[in-house]
Formats: sequence, structure tokens, C-alpha cells
Amino acid sequence: METQNVATGSIANPVKFRDQDYVALLDACIKSGSLFSDSTFTPDQSSIGMPTDPDPKKEIKWLRPKEISANAVFVEDTMCTTDICQGQLGDCWLLAALSCLTMHPNLFVKVVPPNQSLTESYAGIFHFTFWQYGEWVEVVVDDRLPVRGGRLLFSYSCTRNEYWSALVEKAYAKLIGSYGSLKGGNISEAMEDFTGGIAYSLPVSSRTPRIMWKALSDALSRGSLLSCFIQAKNYLEIGTVTAEGLVKGHAYAITDTDTVKKSAGEALLLRLRNPWGFVEYSGPWSDKSKVWDDVDAAEKKRIELKNSEDGEFWISAEDFNKLFDTVELCSVDPDPIVDEDTPTDPDSPPAPISAWTLSSHKGSWVSGSTAGGSCSYPRSFWKNPQFQLILAEHDDDKVMTPEENKVSEKQNEKAKQCTVLVELLQKDRRKKDKINFLHIAFHIYRVPPKLQSLCLDQSFFSSQQPVGSSGKYQPLRAVWREVRLDPGNYVILASTYSPNQPAEFFLRIYSKTGNNLGTQAFTCSTGFLMVMSMPPVLPEDRKRVQKTFDEVAGPDDRLNAKEFMKLVNSVLEKDYQLPLETCRQLIFGENTGGRSSLTREQTEPVLASLRNLQSIFFKFDQDSSGTMSPFELCLALQAAGVQCDGQVIQVLWERFGSGELHLPFHGFVACVTRLRKLFALYQTESNPEVKDRGINAWLLRLLTV
Repeated sequence: METQNVATGSIANPVKFRDQDYVALLDACIKSGSLFSDSTFTPDQSSIGMPTDPDPKKEIKWLRPKEISANAVFVEDTMCTTDICQGQLGDCWLLAALSCLTMHPNLFVKVVPPNQSLTESYAGIFHFTFWQYGEWVEVVVDDRLPVRGGRLLFSYSCTRNEYWSALVEKAYAKLIGSYGSLKGGNISEAMEDFTGGIAYSLPVSSRTPRIMWKALSDALSRGSLLSCFIQAKNYLEIGTVTAEGLVKGHAYAITDTDTVKKSAGEALLLRLRNPWGFVEYSGPWSDKSKVWDDVDAAEKKRIELKNSEDGEFWISAEDFNKLFDTVELCSVDPDPIVDEDTPTDPDSPPAPISAWTLSSHKGSWVSGSTAGGSCSYPRSFWKNPQFQLILAEHDDDKVMTPEENKVSEKQNEKAKQCTVLVELLQKDRRKKDKINFLHIAFHIYRVPPKLQSLCLDQSFFSSQQPVGSSGKYQPLRAVWREVRLDPGNYVILASTYSPNQPAEFFLRIYSKTGNNLGTQAFTCSTGFLMVMSMPPVLPEDRKRVQKTFDEVAGPDDRLNAKEFMKLVNSVLEKDYQLPLETCRQLIFGENTGGRSSLTREQTEPVLASLRNLQSIFFKFDQDSSGTMSPFELCLALQAAGVQCDGQVIQVLWERFGSGELHLPFHGFVACVTRLRKLFALYQTESNPEVKDRGINAWLLRLLTV
């Protein structure tokens, strides 16, 4: 298949990270007979991403696999959970997810493409693919790996001759920024990046052992990645080992479930793996447990019981529920991990996978423009990115099982609604040696029919309660929530907790019926400008203008910029007086025939307009600082009769606020003056193509030249 016919970002045609094409680079190396050296992820401390150890005995060398071990291979026999052991890096979250991935060959080959070798067509170059915010990305690396004392510094295989896992770890480190950027994390991050699926968390105590075991068995059969951990109560508890041999604050992979027959009934077991490759559970059903004496040899062989210190062990469903706190899973299809009516029979078939549709959008929070913060900041909350969601029809009715019929009334009520799963991910917050996740959340609001074509402003969000949300703001890469909504129109607001925190994000929505996701985009309204441009002239101002002209105007009966500045500053408050340059802009904003002066007839309405703008500025300068924020600018422009979309506001701020977070009065005046002139020009525009593109596109073009 030719990649130009396949969507860029798909698994068949992934985005080339840093524009490196694996096939082209491999061919070039083979033709030249040289080994690939990656200039974008160099073998030095910048790629390690951690301080250099001053001890010369701990010097790091970068060696290729064959330089480390003469018997080095990419894969030895087959890929399995015990291939992966954690080195001197706190990335158990990544390696536990990688262990889970080896259990699903169809998912594994997406991340680790086949036909890679340390012998055949070897050129020191390898490639791996990861999901990143809606698209698959191909990462190319050379095979120089960090070594200390002749052994791999980070991830390694228990056989010491196998290198695929170490190279996957290197590729992921390159994608994120460095090895140091992998220290500490949530396994759901890696699960999503390995599958493109949705990651869930579930308290183990929320279900009985039998129902939890059944749910995890069904999830594994659907190709889900599963992990679990014991919550550490504080930082000091992380890494401590319990009396049962389990590590607190540490990610374990759940690799299998099984029903083991014994002389007196059967036992529901789960197989777990510690990515360290050692330190195993020592309780009942562990490798050396006496309870295995009650199981015949054939049964032990069937489940491949191993009495070896490889980090892998079995545990009963009852003990699992007692000892572990949280289960995390990731499924390509966002079916719930455990429904309220999950069958408890271990032999019952898993529920069929539902059909889901996906909508997604990439967006950003921009300081002073679209980074409005939480609803604790009502003056700016509504400025956050808004996404329209239209649910046209409820979920399809389904045939119920006998157990479901017991709750048929509840099911019938649900069937009248739409099942929607929303996930918000913040992008690229794990860089180099820093992890800086912002507190993020989303809120869903029902939009009444009369407001569906209007801008949803501060008054709407101040008077409405959300019908769904992701919960409290959390410093996680992703937050999600499954909700059931009546058919209708909704708006989703994505936000950080504090305003003016710039970041990029990715929003995706799954629904069991068709949905329509788009941004709320509103054009500037030219009709409001007449209101803004014609405030009444106060009698005292008319007298002041006449007196000034009589006293200082020249033979042409006009005021120049300096004379005009003296006049307006005699009217405006002391702290809000205008500099000469702003007065020049006001003059050129009028139809002066190219002259840099104003007539009596022009001066009176300009002065009245300035009084009006000053009163508006007073209203939105609530702290009497003499300045306003970017969010207040938008509200002030609306009060002045101008409503602009987010992009125009952002450009206006960059131009008249000079990138600062506070705009003085004279900047506000200059901004309004410029908009008045541009609106007037647009109204005289006769080019139909310009009109078709709309006033926002026209404004953006002129404001950025």
C-alpha cells in the first residue's frame, strides 16, 4: 500500500518524528556500509537528562549491543513478559505497561514493528511507533545504549542477551525528551501511548473478588492492558516492601487470569509481574507456596507454573482484593471495565464489544485569551475553548440477558439517553527532567435551543450548572468521564484550574451513536459598532470644544495632535490621560482627508466616545490599577459594542498589549480606534471573495501585517 493514499498519523503511515524516515535512513546506511548515528538524540548527558555522577567509577559509556554482548540479539525466541527488567531508572510505570503489551501480539506489532534484527540487514538503526494525541508517531533510534560497568544502565532483559526492550525504552525517552523525563509516572500514560486506547482506573474495593476477577478476565480477552498497584500513604512509603513481598507505590502488570482445579474445588487466580524482575509475592499461590501441593502436575504444567525469581507470580482473587488498592486498564474500545450487572459466573462469555464513534480536536490554552481558568474565575471561565457536541439520537436498544431483565426498568431509562465518554489530555508536559502537569478538567453544559446559534458568554456559564464533568481538577496527563446524556445540544468547556496557564491539549469523545464535535466560533458583529460610535455629546463637552477651538485653532479652524491631546486630557481622569501617539491614532481614525488635524464637528463625537470608553474601562478595571487583563478586554469590547472571536482577541492583545498581561487605558483606546477603522473599511469592501471568507479572516489578515 502506498502511504500517500493512507491518512498521515495512522498506524500504516505514522508521522515521522523529527522528520526522520526509517526506510530512507536504513537504505542509506546499508549502501554506505556504515552504522547509523542519531544526531537528534546524542550519546551524552543531555539524552540521559540527569546530573552527571562525579564518581569516575560510575562513568556512562554508550555501546551497541554487540559491543556489550557477543551473543546479542534483538529478540531471543519469543517476546514475553519476563523479557523486561527495570534498571536504574524509576520507570516501572512504562515497563509494566510494556510487559502487558507482550501478551497481545496484535497490539505489540504496532509499537515494535517486525523484521528488525541485530544480524540481518543490520545497520545500527531501529524504529518504534507510539500513539501521541490522536496520531501514531514513528521514532527512529540508533542502538547505542547507556552502559555502566559493562551492564545496561536502564531496562534490560533477564537473559542479558536480548535488547528489544532497552531499545523501546530509548525510543520512548527520545520521544518524551530524555531518560530522566521517564522518572515517575502513571501507567495509564504508557498504556495509552502503546495502544491509542482509553485508560481507566478502578478501586479494587469497589467490587467483590469474584466480580473483579471476572471483569479482569473479560478485559484481558478483549485485548485490554491491565495493571495494579498498592497506594503509598506518603513519599517515604514508596518502594517499601510489605510482609507479603509486595512493593508499595509500584506498578505491577496483570498478565493473565485462570481457574485452577484442586482436590477441594477450584481457585480463581491472577498472574502478576513486578517489572523489576525480582522481589515477588510470598503469600498463598506464590511460586513456593504449599497450596500448590494440592494441585496435580498436569494442572501446574497447563498454567506454566515456574518456581523462579523472575518477578512473575500467581495470587488468589481474594488476596488480590485484600492487598491491592487500584486496577488500571486500557482498552482500544472504551467499553466499561465493570458494569453494575457483570455476571459472576467465571465460565460466562464476555460481553460483546460495543460499536463506538470517535470525534477529536486539538486545542490550546493561550495566556490572556483562551486560558480562562476554572469557574472560580467567572470573569474569564467562559473564555476557555468551547466545543459543541450534538447528540441526535439515543443509544440503540439492546437485547437484555435474564440478569439484565432484573433491572429492566433502569435499562429502559438508560436506553433513552446517549452514552458518551470524554477524555481531555494535556500535551507535552513531561519534558527533560521535569514533569509539570497542570490541574485540568472539563465541564459539559446543556445548551437551550434559543442559545444554540449565539455566543455562550459569562452570563450563560454563571447561570447554568454543568450536566457532567471530569470531576475535581487533577494534575494528571488525562482526565475522563463516561456520562449518559439526553439527545440534544451541549457545549464542552476544557480548562486549567488557574487562568493564564498556557498549554496544548487533545480532546476526544466516544459515543455509542453518532455525534458532531466542533468548536464554537462566533464572528464579530458589525451592527454593534453604530451603538459604540454615537454616544451623546454632553453640553459641557460641547462648550469645552468650542472654547478650545476659539482659543487655539489656527486659520483652518482645526486642532493638531498636540492641541487635541491637551483638550482630551483636560476631560479624562489624571491616571487615564492619553499620550501623543494615541491622539495621533485617534485623528487618523477619522476621515480627515489625509490631514493630521480635526475639525470642530469631528472633535465633539471623538471626545464623547473617549468619555464612554473611559467609563467602560472604569467598569472593568475592578482593582483600580489603571489596567485591564486580556479577559477583561474581551468584555470591555463587548460593552463598547464589538464582539470578536477568540483568535481576533488574541491578535489584538499581542498588538496593543505588547505581550504583557495588563493593558493600560491608552492601549484600550488604540485598540478600539483600530477596530473602528477596520470595520469601516470592511463595510466598503466590494470583493465577494473577501465577504465569503468573513470578517474574522479579514481582520486577522490586516491585524497581523
